Amino acid sequence: MPRTTAHRTAALAAAAVSPLLLSLWAAGPAQAHGAPTDPVSRVYACSPEGGAAARTAACRAAVDANGASFAAWDNLRVANVNGRDRQVVPDGQLCSGGLAAYKGLDLARADWPSTRLSPGGTLRMTYASTIAHTGTFKLYLTKPGYNPSKPPTWSDLPERPFAEVKDPPLTNGAYRFTAKLPADRTGRQMLYTIWQNSSTPDTYYSCSDVVFSTSVSQSKPGNKPGNKPASTPVTKAPVPATPKTPRSATPSSAAGSVSAPASSGPASARAAAPKSTPVASGTAAGSGPSAPVLAGGAAAVLALTGGTALAVRLRRR
Repeated sequence: MPRTTAHRTAALAAAAVSPLLLSLWAAGPAQAHGAPTDPVSRVYACSPEGGAAARTAACRAAVDANGASFAAWDNLRVANVNGRDRQVVPDGQLCSGGLAAYKGLDLARADWPSTRLSPGGTLRMTYASTIAHTGTFKLYLTKPGYNPSKPPTWSDLPERPFAEVKDPPLTNGAYRFTAKLPADRTGRQMLYTIWQNSSTPDTYYSCSDVVFSTSVSQSKPGNKPGNKPASTPVTKAPVPATPKTPRSATPSSAAGSVSAPASSGPASARAAAPKSTPVASGTAAGSGPSAPVLAGGAAAVLALTGGTALAVRLRRR
């Protein structure tokens, strides 16, 4: 083969290969995608890989509003943000990152596929990715009182993240790390994850819907074990009325003998007792007001009987 022909063939081959190399080089950075799979993000749950979650009413509505499926669940990224998240991503479009291709994720619904968490517990994040990249994960949790029936805005999030994780290792196709959750969240909330790459100009955004169970530490003091619930009314025992002795039961001849014991009997003890102390309705034998009355009556009968016997003896003499 002549030398000129060989050069011409090599040039043609290079011209044919170079576009392919350029396309592969351009596709290289595009493979550096990712999204949370646990707690599951909206974009992953509603993707073809989402399984049963993708068939929920919320995901079907999101796909309809989107006009296309979320097959590119790992490509929700915005370039050249450089930490200016609140200036670049509009309010009400946090879950889509302001990208029209993901607008269905911004629907205001309270039935998105969710993950259950515990207040003050440990968050175990699994963030799927295909190529290792350096960068920082910033985790935000919506404030107490968050309303899931409205599109989330930046005002729903605190100014600072509750956790930041820098350059975690990529293991088996995912970044895995833990963080301490706030202890004052209840009910349905939203976990907002920002992954700002340092090896690429891209920043990734994702929304994960979570539900917090009730914590024991948040119960009221009145409901702690061993204490009566604060809402349980306390029923006071009724104080029985002091029994009164009928006047007809006291012989008039024994009135003098009854007055002295009655002043030091149970009636005076009841008068000195605190009003809050329940008084028993019954009295012990020999200690009630009827005992002195019977004693006085018996003495009077004996006196009358003795006088009658003496009078009879005097008459016989």
